[in-house]
Amino acid sequence: MPLIELTDVEKIYPLGNQQVTALSEFSLSIDKGEFTVLAGPSGSGKTTVLNLVGGIDQPTAGTVRIEGRDVGPLDPRALADFRLHHIGFIFQSYNLIPVLTAAENAEFTLMLQGVAKATRRNRIRELFKELGIAGLENRKPRDLSGGQQQRVAIARAMAPQPTVILADEPTANLDSQTAEELLDLMYRLNTQRHTTFIFSSHDPLVISRARRIIRLRDGRLEDDRKQQR
Repeated sequence: MPLIELTDVEKIYPLGNQQVTALSEFSLSIDKGEFTVLAGPSGSGKTTVLNLVGGIDQPTAGTVRIEGRDVGPLDPRALADFRLHHIGFIFQSYNLIPVLTAAENAEFTLMLQGVAKATRRNRIRELFKELGIAGLENRKPRDLSGGQQQRVAIARAMAPQPTVILADEPTANLDSQTAEELLDLMYRLNTQRHTTFIFSSHDPLVISRARRIIRLRDGRLEDDRKQQR
């Protein structure tokens, strides 16, 4: 059974008195442990696919299954619970909470899950060490570089040990050297922990790191190929 399966998905958004079709007759399956990028120009449907997989949006038609579960019919509360326990998110703008420390940001999802404080702290301590940001636990986001903030965001995504991590343009606000370091880091996490990563990006650096490249254009699948690294 694929980890993620989209079948004949259509997604239509209202735009004033009109409608915009973001995805049309879109089908895709992704197995556990993949390191995949959704590539294509702006407006091709990349972020829409991530939003559907992540339970942020629901399909207008078709089915979205995660580990065999159809998440399309879930009500908002059930979708929120699904995201909390199954999906890790990494955003281009980091989305850290300014008033919280780096460690508090990283353990925020664990806190929402009701994980005991000692367990949260131990897990974050190990992740910060693995991600090369040990010693920065008590800094606020404003006191961290962009690369350090993104590492905190990766720790937050990894901490709950989710089914899949969705990364929407994660290198957009980073210089090329920092972006390369973080991509190598995520690749290592994928290889060693078998964490499934799905990126949305048009950054050639991200595309070159992926094992599988899925190209979209105008809301449709244009190409799907695997590459060796």
